[in-house]
Amino acid sequence: MTLAPRDGAARFLRHVSIERGLSSHSVAAYRRDLDAYAAWLEQNGVADLANVTPETLSTYVRELGASGALAAASITRRLSTVRGMHRFLFDEGVLPQYAGSGVRSPKRAKPLPKALPIADVEAMLQVVSGDDPTAVRDRALLELLYASGARVSEVTALDVDDLLAGPGGGEVWSDPVGALGDGGFLLVRGKGAKQRLVPYGRFAGGALAAYLVRVRPDFAARGSGTPALFVGPRGGRVSRQTVWLVIRAAAERAGITAEVSPHTLRHSFATHLLSGGADVRTVQELLGHASVTTTQIYTQVTADTLRERYLDAHPRAR
Repeated sequence: MTLAPRDGAARFLRHVSIERGLSSHSVAAYRRDLDAYAAWLEQNGVADLANVTPETLSTYVRELGASGALAAASITRRLSTVRGMHRFLFDEGVLPQYAGSGVRSPKRAKPLPKALPIADVEAMLQVVSGDDPTAVRDRALLELLYASGARVSEVTALDVDDLLAGPGGGEVWSDPVGALGDGGFLLVRGKGAKQRLVPYGRFAGGALAAYLVRVRPDFAARGSGTPALFVGPRGGRVSRQTVWLVIRAAAERAGITAEVSPHTLRHSFATHLLSGGADVRTVQELLGHASVTTTQIYTQVTADTLRERYLDAHPRAR
């Protein structure tokens, strides 16, 4: 018995509408995907869904990608709909094979990370100032995020003992200014419990010293004696949600309209290092990436920036 593509689609649409109770909007989206698929099969001389093989579906996906009319996400959604229909008809015993087996969705292009211009980062840091205890803590927090490129989860997990003294030496607990004022190192615990040493400079060191001397002792005394580096007014370890709110508030006060998150500062850290001449292997180590391939996405960002500057500056570039 022959099952025409549009007849198979109609049967599947009845199933998702009546038996699965999908909304009218979802059913309409399924119908559009299946109409396009049925039209493609008809154009390619496939009149019976029983004749569709995994190779047929793979060809369909390749042609959708080659046309350039749909984004990878849209192709993936359309393939998911088609697979769903074939799976349903196979499970119902209508089709002799499941044509979606082994058919891969197109790879989605990785979006380039968004980095703030250096001036925007500096503006964010400048607006978080003053003698208010929370402001002193927030300044140290933001300075350290940008100076180290650490993940927000890594920074909130830091204990005071994870601050290692800089070139001047000194004991962090007894003499924060002497130990950290010129910068130092962080002992960061990243993904997979891997540890790495990350340096930070004098701006972050000075902000950390001010926080440790003027704010943390009072905040920590209100809690249960946590070893956490960054604590709140009640003495508990600062959460990732708190860091996100601090960053968003600083961005708004600095007049930055782009969406800014803790990861934005991490992206900015990497991009600014590469733009300044750091090699990709060094940045890989600082970020804690297991593979340099992950870090190399930032080289595309800096390459785009270099090209823009070249086009603007060279008299025969355009």
